[in-house]
Order: sequence, then structure tokens, then C-alpha cells
Amino acid sequence: MAKRQLHRLTARQAETISKPGRHGDGGNLFLVIGAGAARSWCFIYRDADTGRLRELGLGPAKGVRKHGLTLAQAREKAAAMRQLRLGGLDPIAHCKAEKTQAVTFGPFALELLESIKGGFRNPKTASEWRRGFEVHAKALAAKRLNAIDTAEVLSVLKPLWLVKPKTARELRGRIERVLDAAKVKGLRTGSNPAAWKGHLSELLPVQSRRKQHHAAAAYDAVPEIMDKIRADTSTLARLLEFNVLTCVRAEEARAARVYEIDFEAKTWTIPADRTKMGRDHVVPLVGRAIEILKAVIHKDAQPNMFVFAGRSGEKPIGKDRATNLLREIAPGATLHGMRSSFRDWCGDKTGFSREVAEATLAHAIGNQVEQAYRRSDALEKRRALMNAWDAWCAGIPESDNVVPFQIN
Repeated sequence: MAKRQLHRLTARQAETISKPGRHGDGGNLFLVIGAGAARSWCFIYRDADTGRLRELGLGPAKGVRKHGLTLAQAREKAAAMRQLRLGGLDPIAHCKAEKTQAVTFGPFALELLESIKGGFRNPKTASEWRRGFEVHAKALAAKRLNAIDTAEVLSVLKPLWLVKPKTARELRGRIERVLDAAKVKGLRTGSNPAAWKGHLSELLPVQSRRKQHHAAAAYDAVPEIMDKIRADTSTLARLLEFNVLTCVRAEEARAARVYEIDFEAKTWTIPADRTKMGRDHVVPLVGRAIEILKAVIHKDAQPNMFVFAGRSGEKPIGKDRATNLLREIAPGATLHGMRSSFRDWCGDKTGFSREVAEATLAHAIGNQVEQAYRRSDALEKRRALMNAWDAWCAGIPESDNVVPFQIN
């Protein structure tokens, strides 16, 4: 009797064979028993072009543990692979193509976000990316990566382009990055439909680039505003006052930790990972700022504790609470606007150089000058400026508030 070429194994054999190695069922189907009794089905065939043996895993094999593909299910998959070969197709290439076609924009974008968010300096950046994908680019979520075209990208961007220009620009860049990453992973081919130069730049209208300024109180009004803040004895009010006195960004003050404060040197060092410029920023502490810190930092406070802690003591005061309090006291004003008030005061009422004022605000001020103002004397020049600002905020008359005019 001729030896059967197909269906050499019985269902019982397929589930009970334990000898390591390959056990053929015929028709290119093999039960593979590996080290540790791992069981799987494999379709083994010769490449039509090279003649080399190729192996395509079909999935785990059912065994004693009663999970995986049964013999019948494995035979069905193997039959489908043989049909592909009869049609001139390579099974492995076909399966890869099917997987590629199945990957959609939404899940891939979120997967990419998870892999790159560790490099974001601002913790809220990841949530902004996620919101952009899930809300503004929702129409792309179910689209296959290789099928997304220019028209679909434009349908997402156009409703935002002139209404929310900054959001639209950021979203375009993020979509472009997702599609670039998909191409690198072999999930799409061709040019990027979200590319800007020479592509979407020719299809979208020019956006207005008028700069939006934060509302700033006149510096003459600052002493009165500070009087109202000081009338409130809460920790929230102390945070607001400290923020104005030190001229730092709102998040930098809110998230200050005890170990950053050096009472002996009278400085506060904001770590690079919490600054916009990505480098340590040393703030000279003077007068009222030191009084506030001594009042809010408990004598038994641990180094890593937040200076301006919320009710639980484990987290800083809630985001935007200081800004909201400022708006109640001075409607329309913002904490960032108070930095502008300080800068206007520097230019109009003092003789401190532009470089000293910009260094106080932790602004980029050019390579050579920046290096000069990172020397030790720059801190003392900034301390002198902060002393003058401290006095101005306290409402000390200008005749008593001696402001140097020859500091360069």
C-alpha cells in the first residue's frame, strides 16, 4: 500500500507526542516539539526562487494543557498556505502583507507615543499628543496606515487650520511623525501625506502669525496687587506672592521642592528638567521671598517634599489655582503677564542691562553674552535687581528704593 502523503498523524498522536523534533503530517505541515516540551505547528516549504527551506509558524499546538490549535485547525491553515503557493504567492510574504494591512493609525499612534514620551520635558506634552490623536485626528484612527492619503490628512487639519492655528500646526507635525515611523517599520510605503514643505504648504492657507501676548498688569499697579495678595494668609496666596517676587514661570514655582532651596547661600536652584531652557536656573532669594519660604517649609520637612504642598502634603498645590487667585485680585492678569510687568519695570524704571533682566527671566540671550552672565558675578547682579523688585513690590517710595543705574 502506498504511503499516505497527507494526514500522517492522528488527533491523539498530535496531542500526545512528546519526543523533541519535527513530526510531519504531510503537505508541508509539521508538529514541532521544542525544549521544555514547547509545542507548535509549522508550515515548511522551499522558496520558489532560491530553493531554500522557509518556516512559517502557524501557532501553538494543542497538547496536554488543552490550549492551541488542534490537528484539524492546523491542517486547515496548511491547506490555505498550499493554495497560496499554487497561485504563485509566497506564504510568508503574504502573511506579512496581511499584518501590515491590518495595522491602523489610532493604535499605532498611541503605541509610538508610549515609546517616545520619556523624552518629553513637559509632563503635559504626552496628554496633548494623546488628545490630538483621539479628538482632532479621530477620523484617522481606524484608517489603515498604508491607505492614508493627503485628502484624509487635509480633512483633519482644515477645520482647525485658521481657527486654532497652533493646535493645527502641532497636530500636522505629529501625524507626519507617526506616518514616518510607520514607513520605517515597513507598515506603509511612498511619500508622507502630512509632509509640509513642498506638499501641504501648497494646499493650506497662510496662517496669521500675530503673536498672542499674555495679559500684563501695569508695573505701577503691582504694589497694590501685592498688598491684596498679602492680605490673604493662605499657602496658595504665599505661592502666588513668591511666584511674582521671583519672576519664574508658574509651574517652576508650584513644583518647587525643599532640597532646591539653600537658605545659607540664599538661592533656589531649579533643576534643568523643570526649566524651559533645559538647564539649571539659580534664583537669588531676597527679603520677602525668604520670609515666605521659612513660613511654608515645616522644620521637619523632608528634602523631596513640595514647598507649596496641597492638602494631602504629597502633591503640590493644584495647577492654575495661583493664576485663578490672581485673576480674582486683578481681573485679566496672568502669572506670565506679571513677568512682563517685571520686564517693563526693568526697562522703564531701572538702569540694569538687558542681559541681567533677561537672565533673571531665564531667557536665552545669545551665546557669548549668555556665557558671561553665567559667571559668578551674574548672580550678584541679578540679586541686586531682585532686591530692587522686592522693594518695588512692597511699595517702598522710589526715593528710598535706590536703583543702580551703572550695572552692566
